[in-house]
Amino acid sequence: MDRELYLSKSWTSDRERCRAAKVPDSRGFATKTEPARTLVARALASPLPISWVTADALYGQDWHFRRMLEEAGLGFVVAVPKSQQIKSLAGCWRIEQLIGDAPDDAWERLSCGEGAKGPRLYDWAAAQLPAVPFFDGDEPSHHRWVMARRSISRPDDIAYYLAHAPTGTSVGELVEVAGSCWAIEACFQSAKNECGLDQYEVRRYIGWYRHITLAMLAHAFLAAMAAKGGTERGAAETDQPSRPSPWQKSEGSWQLAAPGQDTTGTLIRY
Repeated sequence: MDRELYLSKSWTSDRERCRAAKVPDSRGFATKTEPARTLVARALASPLPISWVTADALYGQDWHFRRMLEEAGLGFVVAVPKSQQIKSLAGCWRIEQLIGDAPDDAWERLSCGEGAKGPRLYDWAAAQLPAVPFFDGDEPSHHRWVMARRSISRPDDIAYYLAHAPTGTSVGELVEVAGSCWAIEACFQSAKNECGLDQYEVRRYIGWYRHITLAMLAHAFLAAMAAKGGTERGAAETDQPSRPSPWQKSEGSWQLAAPGQDTTGTLIRY
């Protein structure tokens, strides 16, 4: 839907090189998450209906990116590294440690979408985090979650996620959002194969934008024609201590309770 060129410090620090390539003088160095925030802001300013955002760990680990999505009232499921710190009223952990404490029955087998070989099945664990009144107010409309996806054939292969979802969102819905990344990756690969998205040799800043814009437009046209003709494409399968546990089950969902907090019959909000 949109595009933004990332320029490394080796480029932005060499102003003569930038001017030769017609890079605007106003274009300085920005980390990779800053263009991502720009893309989201432009999408929100457009008439497009937007409810969810998903991203890989490079973007998911950035607090500023996640906070921007929360302030915009968007739901998101973003990947994070296993070293991601989880700080809440329930405690402070590395997400790897927190998921390692999950009881066996916190895991459930769910499909995160259709692949070339059928449903992409994994074991998933998810728990709501307690609310933060400073950010969320007394009656938050969204909850924060921690999630993990475990391979069935390789149980040591675990991916970690943070989520922010409207009240009433089920774990199955969060899993579907997480699985949408495969469709996005398949879209990129299709655009490369069919429209030459990555086959550019340009000498000017504006040339890159022209090439990428034309390739994206061509791919959107082909996708629309394929959908109209009833063509279906399946994405390739990618399978890629003695202390009280904060994991407590209440009203059919797992939650992380603050020390000494009883969640029985009470919905913990974060």
